[in-house]
Amino acid sequence: MHQDLSAPANPLKTLDLFCRVVDNYGDIGICWRLARQLAHEHGIAVRLWVDDLKSFRRIWPEVDTEADVQQLAGVTVQHWRGQDDAFTAADIPDIVIEFFGCEIPPAYVEAMAQRAVKPVWFNLEGLSAEQWVEGCHTLPSPHRSLKLTKYFFFPGFNERTGGLSFEADLEARRQAFLQQGQAAAFLSGLGVTPPEQESLKLSLFCYDYAPVPELFAAWQAASAPVACLVPDGVAREAVEAFLGAPMQPGAAATRGALTVRVLPFVPQTDYDKLLWSCDLNFVRGEDSIVRAQWAGKPFIWNIYKQDKNLHHTKLNAFLKIYDPATPALVEANHAWNGASQADVDWQASWQALRADLPALTQGAEQWLHKMLANGDFMANLLTFARRLVVEAP
Repeated sequence: MHQDLSAPANPLKTLDLFCRVVDNYGDIGICWRLARQLAHEHGIAVRLWVDDLKSFRRIWPEVDTEADVQQLAGVTVQHWRGQDDAFTAADIPDIVIEFFGCEIPPAYVEAMAQRAVKPVWFNLEGLSAEQWVEGCHTLPSPHRSLKLTKYFFFPGFNERTGGLSFEADLEARRQAFLQQGQAAAFLSGLGVTPPEQESLKLSLFCYDYAPVPELFAAWQAASAPVACLVPDGVAREAVEAFLGAPMQPGAAATRGALTVRVLPFVPQTDYDKLLWSCDLNFVRGEDSIVRAQWAGKPFIWNIYKQDKNLHHTKLNAFLKIYDPATPALVEANHAWNGASQADVDWQASWQALRADLPALTQGAEQWLHKMLANGDFMANLLTFARRLVVEAP
């Protein structure tokens, strides 16, 4: 579903987005990007309901964790404290979005049904390359007792889904950053030394269960210097074991070919710059994998763990459609996510992946432009919402 640039202005002017934080930074990371984009690019009055302001503050330092309501970057942020608040039809906007089926308050849903013009109601689903997504994208789900219909809207990797989210100026900003040689100054501002900048630069953002010590051991034995840049608080136990000291911004240690440097936990906009500055990015969850694709650099995905290893199915579905994937990249992703069928030789796996990096980098750029052609996720959603309004009886 491509963005229709010739379409009239969107008549839907107000929107509530509900976010319940489960994966500390992924959930609020996605929702915060979408909220800002809706406000800045589409002129929509956005109210973001979020239950965990402390996680939110980690990616956006201006957040006041004690405020019930606050204005941030053109968005109204509402602390979502529970399910028992009272609502009237006047509280309901034109569009209501629940993220990952987070179950909005019952009284809010009842107020939606009382609104003279019913809101367009979406459940934003998780990112997956599995084929069933295409069949479920935009499916309606009538409420069991109220005159309301919710629509499922899926991000994805082709035109039969909603596409991936990207800001209108994102690629221009990335190109300016790279062409103007801004990476050196940016990394220096984070404490990365010139020798580290001349090394193979890797960013590390992963879950605690990732096999970080095994990877560190392989990098220590590498034939050329490796600089691993890790945000404060990520893989704390493994990083502190390597450092031999508490993890805090500015801490660094070198063992063998590997230098590990702890970075401050940067705001979202600076995280993009970090991805642009590195040669290979280790990312986790859904927000980071999307930003890694827009970085045009090779990446390894630490997928959110699910019962019965369902995350392995999701990982394999992505690796199957990811055009730049080489056998070494597939093997590295399997090893990183505990999906290998045999014991992992981490040093051999790293050597194979390192040899593939030039081809992977070229492929990542080509993949970026292929994904751009699917249109922006939010623009596609608004186009669909506008169509629903026009077609409404």
